[in-house]
Amino acid sequence: QVQLVESGGGLVQAGGSLRLSCAASGRTFSNYAMGWFRQAPGKEREFVAAISTTGGSTSYADSVKGRFTISRDNAKNTAYLQMNSLEPDDTAIYYCAARAWSGSSLSYEYRYWGQGTQVTVSS
Repeated sequence: QVQLVESGGGLVQAGGSLRLSCAASGRTFSNYAMGWFRQAPGKEREFVAAISTTGGSTSYADSVKGRFTISRDNAKNTAYLQMNSLEPDDTAIYYCAARAWSGSSLSYEYRYWGQGTQVTVSS
């Protein structure tokens, strides 16, 4: 089992920044690719970003490319999502997820999920 706990969400004005953290425990963190997903009210969960086990490979949804940066610190068992130039459309619950070995943009390929953290961007 892998337990994931997100933190860092909150209320921010458009144009502002937030950094989300995802603390992992239970299994060897460096064996898992990490992903960030989000779900806005009335919408389906969507892919935001993913990072490989070593951090050497990342991928992003087109909607966040150039504004968000995913990273990880395997020594701290933590993944991060730095979000800059936030827009009202970024308002959602943000979830981190873990998948053995390789990353993916498909939510159903992730086995472990955190409880989510709310991000609200005001205009």
